[in-house]
Amino acid sequence: MNSGQRLRALINVSYSLNQRGASVLANQWPSTRISTGASLHRRLLRRYKVSWLALALSVWLGPLAHSAEPLRWHPAENQVDANFDDAELKSVLAKVAQATGWQIYVEPDTTRRISVKFRNLAPGEALRRLLGDLNFALLPQTNAPSRLFIYRTSLQEATQLITPAPEPKRSRVIPNELIVALKPGSKVTIDELARRLGAKVVGNLEDLHAYRLQFKDAASADAARQLLATNPSLARVDSNYLIDRPTQTQPLQMSSTPPFPLKPKVSTDTGKVVIGLIDMAVQPLSDGMNEFLLPAIQVSGPPGPSGELPSHGTSMAETILRGLAATSDESGGSAVRILPVDVYGPRADTTTFDVARGVYAAVNAGATIINLSMGGDGESGLLANLIRQSHNSGVLFFGAAGNEPTTVPTYPAAYPEVVAVTSGDKRGNIAPFANRGSFVDVVAPGVSIVNYNGQSFFVSGTSTSTAYMSGAAAASRAAGNDPAQVEAQIRQAFGVKRSGR
Repeated sequence: MNSGQRLRALINVSYSLNQRGASVLANQWPSTRISTGASLHRRLLRRYKVSWLALALSVWLGPLAHSAEPLRWHPAENQVDANFDDAELKSVLAKVAQATGWQIYVEPDTTRRISVKFRNLAPGEALRRLLGDLNFALLPQTNAPSRLFIYRTSLQEATQLITPAPEPKRSRVIPNELIVALKPGSKVTIDELARRLGAKVVGNLEDLHAYRLQFKDAASADAARQLLATNPSLARVDSNYLIDRPTQTQPLQMSSTPPFPLKPKVSTDTGKVVIGLIDMAVQPLSDGMNEFLLPAIQVSGPPGPSGELPSHGTSMAETILRGLAATSDESGGSAVRILPVDVYGPRADTTTFDVARGVYAAVNAGATIINLSMGGDGESGLLANLIRQSHNSGVLFFGAAGNEPTTVPTYPAAYPEVVAVTSGDKRGNIAPFANRGSFVDVVAPGVSIVNYNGQSFFVSGTSTSTAYMSGAAAASRAAGNDPAQVEAQIRQAFGVKRSGR
């Protein structure tokens, strides 16, 4: 088994059920540790075993119809719309689980292709059309999600849990805003420029001479863009995009996670590896993980109340640390730290401008790896330039490719300096829900189980995959490998399996 195969074995997961319901079992990942000698390319990692909890990625292994909106579930109207063309059964069921919140169990080895199109059907009739001659039973639960069992022979055989498809996220341009960057030494000030244009300065990155301008309406912003196109004082003019708050995690009825094996150890500043987690606020972590967190940076104001569910930032922080532990060779101790950078604050969304502010703050505070478990389809010249300059200075970037089975680029993952991470299996096959564009670089596990306030939660998607890769990269950096070596190792070991290669 070569180094790439050993490292990809990290994502070999399994699950089973007991007679009383879903019981996720610990899975033995033939995991590995970073090697530091001349055998970097032959022995990226040395094998060891670690228990890990996750659900089977096998439920995702099959093509999915590339329709933008293949399933719409309207609970208020009690109606369902569907449009699937040669879709694999389990991919369809993943979308049903995501739309309804049901826990769906299917009899193992049940396969079929689904081609169906309908509108405004009642849920029962919609399930009959989707499932054809398969049997199904929907069992309502008290204070818990309903359970849908799908089977060929008997209900008791429906034991394979379907993973809900993560929601895709898209960017939305802010029509009355522009991001402008002044050239160094420009004789015009941003206040003068804003006054001429009738705009307000509502944000700034002074060190980069970049500013967020707000206009009274979209027409005023468009007119200003045309005026600025030939202004010699400007380096660039960009749109500003909204990026939605990531979806919440899902509570699990039963699970257990292995104890976190690492303890924090002290390191000199020159040898410290810091992962800048650009995300939502990180709540207190369990199992001794809190000691791996540095004081947080807030870009967009204080976050809202913590609530009973783990935030996306909390889930990513724990997943990063699990990835670090699974690939670390530090004998129970690690000097790696996570720097949480909250770019959402109390808002329901953030912007590409605030993401750039978060990245700049993290790099300025000493982050050597940046985790970007977020994204959309809006390009930001400011963010792209910042990533390029930081990467040239030795900072590694990992970005989520997106939870939609298209080839459309997702940013910031699609910028050349970012390692774009999608979800898939140990053979490098991409999961049906995940982006598969040419910009995608590597495949990693797309599921994680995290603990918060004594409860286990399930999180899935390319955000999770990105967090795993950031943890693995941190282990390699901590082992003494330079940034170029780390990036080459990750790309070689987790590279996407493409046809014709």
